[in-house]
Amino acid sequence: MSLETVRAEITKTDKEIIRLIAHRQELAGKIARIKIHSRMPVHDEHRASEVLNTVFDQAVEARIDPVAVQRIFEQLIAMSEEHQRECSGDGNLP
Repeated sequence: MSLETVRAEITKTDKEIIRLIAHRQELAGKIARIKIHSRMPVHDEHRASEVLNTVFDQAVEARIDPVAVQRIFEQLIAMSEEHQRECSGDGNLP
């Protein structure tokens, strides 16, 4: 395999990651509607901890840096929560 071929695969993978993040954001919007209807707060510490613990374990199983994976998911959770705030009219996005 050439360098260009492998880089093309990485570019393809990056595009798929972006698609999955966009899908996660769509789901966050659905969660926002449920939380608004149920008068629940955006931030759910128990759920955030659960997600971070799960991805840590999955990263260990996948033999990739679990701390780095947790940092990525901390950012994804923050994005989701900001999107939920936007849906309720309390966010900072333009």
